[in-house]
Amino acid sequence: MTTDTPARLLTLLSLLQTPREWPGGELADRLGVSRRTVRRDIDRLRELGYPVQATLGADGGYRLVAGKAMPPLVLDDEEAVAIAVGLRAGAGHALEGVDEASVRALAKLEQVLPGRLRHRVSTLQAATTPLTSGDGATIAPETLTVMASTVAGHERLRFAYRAADGTGSRRVTEPYRLVSTGRRWYLVAYDLDRADWRTFRVDRVSDPLATGARFTPRELPTGSAAEFLRRSMYRVRESYEMVVTFAAPAGAVAARLPGWLGPPEPLDEGSCRLRATVSGPKEWTAVRLATLGYEFTVQEPAELVEVVRELGARMSRAAGGPK
Repeated sequence: MTTDTPARLLTLLSLLQTPREWPGGELADRLGVSRRTVRRDIDRLRELGYPVQATLGADGGYRLVAGKAMPPLVLDDEEAVAIAVGLRAGAGHALEGVDEASVRALAKLEQVLPGRLRHRVSTLQAATTPLTSGDGATIAPETLTVMASTVAGHERLRFAYRAADGTGSRRVTEPYRLVSTGRRWYLVAYDLDRADWRTFRVDRVSDPLATGARFTPRELPTGSAAEFLRRSMYRVRESYEMVVTFAAPAGAVAARLPGWLGPPEPLDEGSCRLRATVSGPKEWTAVRLATLGYEFTVQEPAELVEVVRELGARMSRAAGGPK
């Protein structure tokens, strides 16, 4: 019999999270209490925000259903390991759709993960190799979780950084946001030694350390970390204005575009136009547009139009089309 009420509530919650209906008598037997106690415990869970649905009958049943808010969950060992491994795999590669929220979730989970489970997670990850579609550099999940924790906790971050030319340096920063471009992770932070805002490629960061020193967040000049990163990238690389029309609804196209490109403009129910400033090789831009899965037409610039035309001809020849 479980006499400790908090422990009994956690056990009851763990049972209810199994997607099935639990008869009151079975719950009472599992917990070693009376049905009346089960009813009182169900009422306590409801007061805590858990949407428990009851059914009428000789042996009324209970089921945890979807509510308006996301209540805390109770995970067993296997579930915790599975979620941690999945989040680590996604965090290690800057995949689209796996943004800072995923890294924050991983940081929260690993903060409370018992040592025995942390070892299982590390062992399982070391024994597996992910096959990813991105070509970005692999990042140690621990690096991202340390960064995410300092961002959320407004805690100064110290790390070693390797520049593009191989030059190494030590940085002390006030981290602001992590930004994923779809291929890479970047940290937007205020560099205390240089007294200015900087962006850092996370795959070039090593030995990140949360210093424990708290700070009051500064106001970012652009307001948005994604916009700051975009401007920072364009300062060091050739950039150009791109205008592309898609034969698809704006919402559908936006769902497949990296967020930093901005939303496309609806033209009608079945088409939209994207105006964006981009940088980097035009060949990569052409391939990226082609892999969105929608018919598109490039209006500007002329150089990108030519690159897309050449890419289309090359793909046609590769498929045995006219030469």
